Amino acid sequence: MFARDFLPQLKTRIREPLNFVQVLLGPRQVGKTTAVEELISEWNGSHIFETADRIAAPDSRWIDLHWRRARELPSPVLLVFDEIQKVEGWSERIKVLFDEDRKKRNLRVILLGSASLSIQRGLTESLTGRYEIIPAHHWDYLECNHAFGWDLNTFLKFGGYPGGAELTSNVLRWQDFMQKGVLEPVFSRDLLHDGVVNKPALFRQAFELCLKYPAQELSLNKILGSLQDKGNVTTIRHYLDLYEAAFLLRTLSKYSGAAHVAKSSIPKILPLAPALIHAVTSPLKINDDPDWRGRVFEAVVGSKLNQMRGKLFYWREGNYEVDFVFESDEKLYAIEVKSGRMRKNTFGLQQFLATHKKAVPVIIDPSNFDALLKVPTLEEFHRG
Repeated sequence: MFARDFLPQLKTRIREPLNFVQVLLGPRQVGKTTAVEELISEWNGSHIFETADRIAAPDSRWIDLHWRRARELPSPVLLVFDEIQKVEGWSERIKVLFDEDRKKRNLRVILLGSASLSIQRGLTESLTGRYEIIPAHHWDYLECNHAFGWDLNTFLKFGGYPGGAELTSNVLRWQDFMQKGVLEPVFSRDLLHDGVVNKPALFRQAFELCLKYPAQELSLNKILGSLQDKGNVTTIRHYLDLYEAAFLLRTLSKYSGAAHVAKSSIPKILPLAPALIHAVTSPLKINDDPDWRGRVFEAVVGSKLNQMRGKLFYWREGNYEVDFVFESDEKLYAIEVKSGRMRKNTFGLQQFLATHKKAVPVIIDPSNFDALLKVPTLEEFHRG
């Protein structure tokens, strides 16, 4: 079994004398459950692992039932709830039960979730001061290289979801796995089950359209004009928020000194894994389309930057553009991504640096991409 980087952190935290609810948060099928099963196999004590990922979601009495079971087991006890956001009123109930047991320090609680909006709402409304989040991101290039022996080109075609790794020799079969085995559960179980989307077909169409524009600006009006069904800008904006909530993509705003300008700018679409992009576009396009390969590589770089602590934007003024602008700890970075097969000038970067004197230029290409993946901050990458 390949151990992901969040597993050691989770192991350390449940053994500390401090007692917080540990929330393992990330997309479906990236190894959250597998990691917890590995942790349980090494746990020196009792444990309960239950999932709320059912056709009919349980109510808060389900939490009470398993919490009472945990109290009756010999300590220490590890209590794990998977897809907890599906339980109505979950955060309020866990708050009450956790507060009753917290000082005893004989019960450790782990929550797993894959729908960020639902989880975040419950955490901030009820569990403030009681939890820590451990992010579980998509698999990156180094992990896929170590686990499957993939080179960068293969990662740009299929990377992000390990479950389909054995199917990559058959592109159509791999795409079928991505569409039915990965995306369909996200839509049907996470995003459509509670009725927040009135037009599921439009919702799916809009998502597929976004995936066809990786690392590109895509106006909400253009999305509307390309869809078969009718909608409005507010609907599309809501859809984009839901895609982000499920860790499928990010929409970046244009960098500006004024917050209202950034909010109203045309979004730049950032799919969070190459496998998502190629679920709807043939991964073989990487082989013979340098511009497409460059876009996918840029999206992969953006996905890594998105995981770092700070704020991520893009920048454009007329014909001048900068791929990414990153703000962190009062430092400003202007980032240009070069794929190695697509010629790009640096006029946009030069223009940005001329008007933002304190900005630090950063060039990322396949030769230093590995180094970016090995550091937690852009500052460390730049120093190295």
